Amino acid sequence: MNQESNPSELPGGQDPLLLLKTLQSLWTKKEMKKLKEETRRGFAGLEDPLAGLLDMLENSSDWKGKGHSLGYYITNELQLWIKEHPAVQQTGLKLKKLQARVFRILVQCQPNLIDPLVNIYQLLTADRSYLLGHVSHLYYNGKYKEAVILSIKLRLQQDQDLEKMCTPLLLQDKTNLVEAYVAEDPNLQCKLLQILDAWREPSFNIKDIARQYQGLLNYRPDKFNHKMLSKLVFRLLKQYNLDPALCPNVINQQHLGSLKYLFYKRFVEKSMTQENWTDHVQSTVGDNRWLQEQLIRLLVSYCDLNTAARWAFHYNFPKENLPYGVADELQRLKIQERVEDAERTDDYEEDRKKNYYQLPIPRENIHFLQTWEEMQQCREQVLQAGQVIGIDMEWRPSFGSVGRSRVSLLQLAVKDQVFLLDLLQFQEEAEQEKLSHFIQTLFSDPAITKLGYGMSGDLTSLAATCSTFKNLNREVQGTVDLFTVDKQLQKCFRDWRKDVRKVDVLSQEQSCEERGFRQAEKGLSLLVQHVLGKPLDKTEQLSNWEKRPLREEQILYAACDAYCLLEVYGKLSEDPAAFGLSSDLAECLVEKQATKSRAKRPLNKQKMPSTSKQQSKGVVKEASNPSPVISPKEFSVVCDNMLQGLGRYLRCLGVDVRMLENDDDHRKAAEIARQEGRVILTSGLPYQTLQSQVGEGRCFSVNCSEKAREQALQVLKHFNVQVALADIFSRCQVR
Repeated sequence: MNQESNPSELPGGQDPLLLLKTLQSLWTKKEMKKLKEETRRGFAGLEDPLAGLLDMLENSSDWKGKGHSLGYYITNELQLWIKEHPAVQQTGLKLKKLQARVFRILVQCQPNLIDPLVNIYQLLTADRSYLLGHVSHLYYNGKYKEAVILSIKLRLQQDQDLEKMCTPLLLQDKTNLVEAYVAEDPNLQCKLLQILDAWREPSFNIKDIARQYQGLLNYRPDKFNHKMLSKLVFRLLKQYNLDPALCPNVINQQHLGSLKYLFYKRFVEKSMTQENWTDHVQSTVGDNRWLQEQLIRLLVSYCDLNTAARWAFHYNFPKENLPYGVADELQRLKIQERVEDAERTDDYEEDRKKNYYQLPIPRENIHFLQTWEEMQQCREQVLQAGQVIGIDMEWRPSFGSVGRSRVSLLQLAVKDQVFLLDLLQFQEEAEQEKLSHFIQTLFSDPAITKLGYGMSGDLTSLAATCSTFKNLNREVQGTVDLFTVDKQLQKCFRDWRKDVRKVDVLSQEQSCEERGFRQAEKGLSLLVQHVLGKPLDKTEQLSNWEKRPLREEQILYAACDAYCLLEVYGKLSEDPAAFGLSSDLAECLVEKQATKSRAKRPLNKQKMPSTSKQQSKGVVKEASNPSPVISPKEFSVVCDNMLQGLGRYLRCLGVDVRMLENDDDHRKAAEIARQEGRVILTSGLPYQTLQSQVGEGRCFSVNCSEKAREQALQVLKHFNVQVALADIFSRCQVR
């Protein structure tokens, strides 16, 4: 042992090592009261308590391990004792020698011991270059975690290279330490996000960074990827309340993902009108030249050179930046209005009138309200006892963007009138207060019947739009959710069509084919079709509802969505028995809502029912009303992205399977399920969200702890799918 490590040998002072032995004996016997007394008596007997503590720590090793230790106990007691005896503090050269000794302990001790040692030996007042040298020594010896922890405790971040210190921690998925490193400094938070954003440049390769740390323990290349980086950036932007413009590369990649989704909706799924699609594309791309280039490339892939050239002309693209062939097409292109465009519009209007539900009121009875003065007529007609109102809401689709979408339009339909409240225009505090009071009065008045379809989802979106409506869901009275009626109608149709072995027993395949529809109707559109004879035209559903002015097609769509609720409710009320419902529709609805409320109460005590409980409920229902036997060819599913193994297994058995990509949002499963009549297979928390977005029995929770084979057997049994030998690998064969 060197001279500095020897016990203090000052005349009249107690030997620190003898004190250590005494304390170790008491610690072993767990005589804590006596230990405390002996520790404090020992400090008083030491000539230099600060040097004595180091002697004791250097001659013991229990403080190096995890958990509570005698070394930590002694150190903590000394810190408290010094507050009562401040005269023992050291200064000058003597303190510097003690600081040099304590560093040998700091590099080996657990984090809980660092703070008391820093305080006792006044390390925050030590020479910063001296402290930085010790931390650098740790770093270059591969002790990255220890170097960062010590830097945080000694507050050295301002004098260090942020990227160098944090990179090895990010590679090891220790983001919690990185966040702690920048926690107290907004400037460092901005720099961290700029570094992470630089790593998302298209030309940047994360593996190039990883090669610099080849011996790094716990490096997870599978976890440290572009997707993880983007998620981390969005989380930190929200956590630090920073402007997303700070991270242009991440935002560009997110917008590129939105563009690809829009192309899928328009050209693969064919569920968006050209006007709708154009609105969203222009809003997503904006003035960003890089995104404009990506748009042109996607147009070349999905469309033709002429379409790509038209968009290139719109954005005034230099010819040298255009893909092969587009520049030549642009050269030949003559911008003019085409007669066939007008003809196509006329054909579409004719088709819409023939095949879809039409609003039975004149256009002048649709009122677009943007000021409180314009609201007066609406208030007078809506807030009447005994009034029946159809209610719907519209908001701009998020396509995965940061934050929640706000409700842009609130539709209120009464007999022969529709009021469209432009919520984006009520920005003044006085107007907002009046509007909030009106909406709360409307929803809380039990004498006014409010009709909706999936109204709880609309109210949740409204609450996210304005904090005033946070508790509106609890105050609502007098609502009739036609989604409840829709579920009963579905059961009636199942009973009437038991002999038809189809997965979606409500789909009207023949009529859909006659109308040229690609997909069966779903949700409210299907309910309107069953009750009124024609479905809703949903091509404006994914409109940009924040863009002003709204197009005429959007206004008519919004009015139809609210007014059709009045007509459906009226038709069902006239003759419920004709639709297989109870003779008293109101009584039927009240009974269902009460049952639903009673069913929800027990779930409030537990955050989420277990998968096994969900499945056991499904089995009970299946036993009382078994599903008809179907073949794999008649069974269509969409698998969430954590169940790709299950999806591949079911496909081998002949099931029609679509699987979400790894970077797809869970909500895309609901969109696909509604559009294509598929059953959602998911697990865990997404089940709670997705089951409310599709019809009853159209979402199934799979046990993720089981292997794909067991999961597949579970799914086949639940939906009564019988696999024949000919079905196996039938979807894998070349046709």
